Amino acid sequence: MKNRLNIYFLRHGETTASQTGTYCGRSDIDLTQEGKEMAEDFAKAYHHLPWKAVYCSPLRRTIATAKPLCDKVGIEMLVRAGLKEILYGQWEGKTPIQVNQEFHDDYVRWLADPGWNAPNGGEKGIDVARRSSEVLEEIEQTYDNGNVLVVSHKATVRIMLCSLLGIDVGRYRDRIGMPVGSLSIVEMAENGPLIHIMTDRSHLKPELRDRKGT
Repeated sequence: MKNRLNIYFLRHGETTASQTGTYCGRSDIDLTQEGKEMAEDFAKAYHHLPWKAVYCSPLRRTIATAKPLCDKVGIEMLVRAGLKEILYGQWEGKTPIQVNQEFHDDYVRWLADPGWNAPNGGEKGIDVARRSSEVLEEIEQTYDNGNVLVVSHKATVRIMLCSLLGIDVGRYRDRIGMPVGSLSIVEMAENGPLIHIMTDRSHLKPELRDRKGT
């Protein structure tokens, strides 16, 4: 049986924004101490795999999540702008309650279809799908087998999974949950992408698994 390419999608560890539910987007914040421990736990659980590559968003919280594994296995992370979080524009740094109060009509439209509606001054889901798909295409063209890690963000990972699995991108917020530090694994199989694991957190210590985050 032919070995296939397996793409591991890891959402970064906990941040202060994931604790509060604030729209973080491009705000370049770091991990909390617990978020750093999540990154270490992932590295401990998965460093034994033969990794072909590690791709990462350029934001600090994703780089800090990828670094422990890269250090353990001696691999250089490949930073790609296409893996950044969705741009929330004027909503960044605000909670959903604040956004609803200040941008109510636009917020309602976005909730109904974030694929084709953008936060004020931000990105549509389809825009994220386009730029992240370029990274996935690069991975598929470069590696026809083995394990590749992609470290990215809540919305971006959900959008990539929807794109791979044939789910309407406009439903990414409704169809896939994505707690901090969670892992999903997709095999690029003969008949198309095949999901093996979805948003798993078993690699985390029990006390960290309780910190779901948003």
